[in-house]
Amino acid sequence: MTPVDIWALWWVWGLGAVALLVLEVFAPGFLFLGFGAGAAVVAALLGLGLGSGNPAILALIFAVVSMAAWYVMRRIFGVRKGQVKIWDKDINDDV
Repeated sequence: MTPVDIWALWWVWGLGAVALLVLEVFAPGFLFLGFGAGAAVVAALLGLGLGSGNPAILALIFAVVSMAAWYVMRRIFGVRKGQVKIWDKDINDDV
């Protein structure tokens, strides 16, 4: 089995999804949740026999689904109030 063939196995993507979701527990803030969702979708596609073994296509599906998941989570959960600091006054305004 070559290193390229390992990316066509559903359980590799599933293990990656679980690892990313566990990592999200230790680093909260929706950093790894979108990537975990992308890996889970690719694992599901490969497990159902719908995905191809082409690593470039799998990486593209992973990237698109991860970005879409991040965007949806950002729209649903949004930016928490007080998360972004807005400066009303510049330090050089006193001069």
